[in-house]
Amino acid sequence: MTRQEGGCLCGSIRYAVSAPPSRVTICHCRFCQKATGSAYMVEPIFDEAALEILTGTPKVYNQISAGSGKTVHIHFCADCSTRLWLSFERFPGAIGIYAGTFVDPCWFPIEPETSKHIFLGVARVDTVIPPGLPTFVEHAMTNDGEPQDATIFESCHVIGSH
Repeated sequence: MTRQEGGCLCGSIRYAVSAPPSRVTICHCRFCQKATGSAYMVEPIFDEAALEILTGTPKVYNQISAGSGKTVHIHFCADCSTRLWLSFERFPGAIGIYAGTFVDPCWFPIEPETSKHIFLGVARVDTVIPPGLPTFVEHAMTNDGEPQDATIFESCHVIGSH
């Protein structure tokens, strides 16, 4: 794999990852909607050791997750306010990068074996979910780590359609 770089809008903070993501989460929860200012967040998940900060030092905002009650650490640029990645009390050693901050935000695949859509219960009405990917009404696991049952649509599914 070639190293993939990214950074904030103003260029003060640059980072690189040296490994492919272990999985990709497409999250539709209200936190991700607010944090991205969009309908959902595309979040490739990496081992924290794969992240190298090339320039700058991000600030960190701590938010208690409404779902788990655990702290989510939002790493962002203090100059331009770009959110760059998340780290998690619930998942130590893992980071989730805001995919849009990569130079090429499409360099990693979104495949059924390693990807999922979560929190479809609060997804924007009219969101199109592609076929074949595991989906969950809320998180893919309970707070105590029990896996939830996935729904996989055989064709494109539009949230809010019957």
